[in-house]
Parts: sequence; C-alpha cells; structure tokens
Amino acid sequence: MRIFLTGGSGFLGRSLIEAATAAGHSVRALARSAASADSVRRAGGEPVMGDLDDEAALRAGMAGCDAVVHAAAHTEEWGPYADFHRVNVAGTEHVIAAARGARVPRLVHVSSESVLAGGRPIVNADETWPRPAKAVGLYPLTKGMAEDRVLAANGEGLATVVVRPRFLWGQGDTSLLPKLVEAVQAGRFKWIGGGRYPSSTCHVRNACQGILLACEKGGAGQIYFLTDGPPVEFRAFLTELIGTQGITVDVGSVPHGIAVVSAYVAEFVWKTFRLAGPPPITLSLVRVVGEEVTVSDAKARRELGYAPVVTREAGLAEIQAGSSGRA
Repeated sequence: MRIFLTGGSGFLGRSLIEAATAAGHSVRALARSAASADSVRRAGGEPVMGDLDDEAALRAGMAGCDAVVHAAAHTEEWGPYADFHRVNVAGTEHVIAAARGARVPRLVHVSSESVLAGGRPIVNADETWPRPAKAVGLYPLTKGMAEDRVLAANGEGLATVVVRPRFLWGQGDTSLLPKLVEAVQAGRFKWIGGGRYPSSTCHVRNACQGILLACEKGGAGQIYFLTDGPPVEFRAFLTELIGTQGITVDVGSVPHGIAVVSAYVAEFVWKTFRLAGPPPITLSLVRVVGEEVTVSDAKARRELGYAPVVTREAGLAEIQAGSSGRA
C-alpha cells in the first residue's frame, strides 16, 4: 500500500512508519517543521511539508495513495477549547475533504477510548458502548466530535474506519512515560482508589498492527478497539512501566471519591480565575486512569484478523533494555 499519514513525527506515527515500511508499504507523512521532517525520514517515511489547516498540501500528499491514516491530534489534558477544536475537529474535517479531493479510497482515523469517559466506569466495553451525553474534558469531547465527522463521511467512494487503542505505551514514548516519571520524582503522583483495578493497554506496535490491518480490511463505517489482550492490574503495570526507568513507585493513595471532588474543585478554580497551566487533577484523568477502563478487541480479532505482536512482558523488557543502554 501507499499510505499518507498525519502525526508522523509523534510516538505512534514514527512507529507506524517503521512498521509499514517493514511490511513493504510506502509512507508519506505530513510534517509541519524541519525537525518533524527529519523525524519522518529517520523512521523511513517521505515527509510532505504542510499543516492540517493546509488542505491543498494534504491533497497533494495524498495523491496516488491507497489509504490515509489520520493520527495527528491535540492530546493535552487542559487548554483553550479553540486549540482542541482546530486540530481535533477542524483538522479532521480538512483531512476528510482532502481525501475526497485526492480520491483516496480509505481513511483510518486513530481515536481513543476516552471518548466513552464521562458516565459509568468503562467495563469490558465493546464498540456498541454509547458515548456519554457529556464528555469529561476537551480531549474526549473533541475526539468524539472527530469520530462523528469520520463516520458521517463514510460512503461515496470513501470508506472510513475508526480505531481506538487503549493506553498507548512502548519503547520510544516521548509523552506518557516521561510525564509519569516526572510526576513521581516531583512528588505529584498518587494512586487513585489504590490503583488496584483492571485496565486494558495497547503497546504501540500492537496499535500499528491493528491500524495497518484496518487499512486493508477494516469494515466501512466501523469502529475497532485495539489492546494487548486480557486486562492487567493498573497499579502493577504502571509500577513496572515506571520501574523500567529505575524509579521506584512508593507513593500514597487518594480515595476515588475525594479524587472526583478534588477534580471538580480544581477545574472550577482554574476556569474561574484563568490560572496558567493545567490543574493538578482533572475529571478526565480520574475517569481514564483513576478507575477501571477495560475494552474488548474481539471485533478487531474477528473482522481484521488482529492479534497482538508484542506481549506486555516483551514490551517492558524492551524499554528496560533501552533505558539500560542509555545509562
């Protein structure tokens, strides 16, 4: 396949370029800067200079491609609504319009299980699990809006597919793991409700496997969860993940109810007084990592032939070996 990719210089994007080229596909990836272009080249892709706002650049980059993978997103936990909407919603609209203009037959949109956060805990959810009436946080809100755009665009020569990897992790992570380590070292990390609840996870190479299968076999207008397999205890997994960096997680716990109240209060104060930076705790954080979130990838296994290519044990060992090599 010839694939056009947005978000190619990010953690998932770099891994997807490597996985796609290793499988014999070619990848063009949108790059907003010289540094992003260099990152795309190092991963094995061809950079296309432009931005999600530049529909002409998108259309030119997509010309002759068999599939578009839209992985770019504004993933911050807090910030102005305009920033989230411009990237996650308007950016997705531009990608859809460009794909139609370039006559690309398939668009795979990378979303998140967080679009379900806001109501009851997410327990063994499948793709029929309803989104809440009110999302918790601007990232879940705008990613849900983006999903709506993608699914509504299905048809008339464009097959659209949504994939939802849960809790992306792995070697080369420049976002989640560094933030966790920083929080532990700064004394800002606490377990919520003890942390001893089950959680689904998805290693980055497993996510790439699912995305490439969706490019080839994904049902038009369908959604697929991607995971590492059976859930794991969140506290145990995170302790091992952070431990790969030589950090011992010896911290206290905040009761779940107090965490929820604290998040409401913090968000109210930050919004009212327009304080700089993110609050110390948010409702989306509590809902996505402070309670059970388990999803089923049975549909992806059944319809795509999906199966994880990396076990949690192997993924953790790889990160550990990489960290030791840098020491």
